[in-house]
Amino acid sequence: MRFTKIAFITTSFLLLFSLLSTQHIHASEAGHDEHEAPTKAFKPGDMIISHIVDSYEWHIANIGHTHISVPLPVILYDKNQWHVFMSSKFKHGQEAYLGYEIAKEGAQKGKIVRFEADGTAVLPYDFSITKNVFAVFVSSFLLIVIFLSVAKSYRKTKKHAPKGFQSIAEVAILFVRDEIALATIGKKHYERFAPYLLTIFFFIFFNNLLGLIPVFPFGANITGNIAVTGVLSLFTFGMILISGNKNYWAHIFNTPGVPWWLKLPLPLMPIIELVGVVTKPFVLMIRLFANITAGHIIILGFISLIFVFGKTSLAAGYGMSVLSITMSVFLYFLELLVAFIQAYVFTLLSSIFLGMAVEEHHHEEHETHHS
Repeated sequence: MRFTKIAFITTSFLLLFSLLSTQHIHASEAGHDEHEAPTKAFKPGDMIISHIVDSYEWHIANIGHTHISVPLPVILYDKNQWHVFMSSKFKHGQEAYLGYEIAKEGAQKGKIVRFEADGTAVLPYDFSITKNVFAVFVSSFLLIVIFLSVAKSYRKTKKHAPKGFQSIAEVAILFVRDEIALATIGKKHYERFAPYLLTIFFFIFFNNLLGLIPVFPFGANITGNIAVTGVLSLFTFGMILISGNKNYWAHIFNTPGVPWWLKLPLPLMPIIELVGVVTKPFVLMIRLFANITAGHIIILGFISLIFVFGKTSLAAGYGMSVLSITMSVFLYFLELLVAFIQAYVFTLLSSIFLGMAVEEHHHEEHETHHS
């Protein structure tokens, strides 16, 4: 019953907001005053891209010609000098500061560049706290606070049933430990990797959820950023390389049961196996990035339909608002499921790859048993 009330209130609020926004855009384009310039035409593609890519400021809303945003620190190293200032110096990307500006087009679009006298764009070393970096700091801080609190509760209630968030966290922790780590790695080695698997599961799941909250300091597309998913995949790849035992590397460079002519003189099988090792983290990176980004794009696409139809007529905007908000709310609830599934899949595949790396050789023992 409570869930139904929350869904009804959320739908009503979003519907009212979209209807008022449609009416505002329609009136603005018509112009209330002959001396008032019409607002800039709404471009769905630009709006969607601006929401899913990283930026040097945290844009919140536009009210008329006023941009409401939170400036973030810009940290540059160029010409043996450090430059530290707030992104507000760029005036929302419209002005340059200290010779640096945010490129508006070309291969470096969206990055801070410095133009030489001949027009060549030079990229300084950029250590800025961008929107996604700031969001990672926020989510990491919240995760640390939450799980330190859970650990403290465990120490106090060892002989009692868990309460509150502790009971929810315990279910997730036991699920990752027993259904993922233990099931795919085995009893002998799963405890070595359980902390890492728990970390990536909760980091991905938590950021997937925070990305669905369109309120500062949440709503950033962290797990839909390929740099973030790439780093997570590299962590798994590094652990595979470090943890791989003798049996693992033997199966790569001297695969048993394969004819010798597939190994010599051209090491065809070792090449294929090495390609497989490299593609594993690549698959992890692309899968998480593509699924999370696609969810954001679809939801923003439905919201954009309100303003696209609102430009044709007010009635069309009102009519499309009902359909768009209904589908957006449905997709939001679906994204809650996707948030868990993508965290689960990434953790499961990482656990499977790590289990393959530490798997012990039983081939000879198996042959001896049957003989």
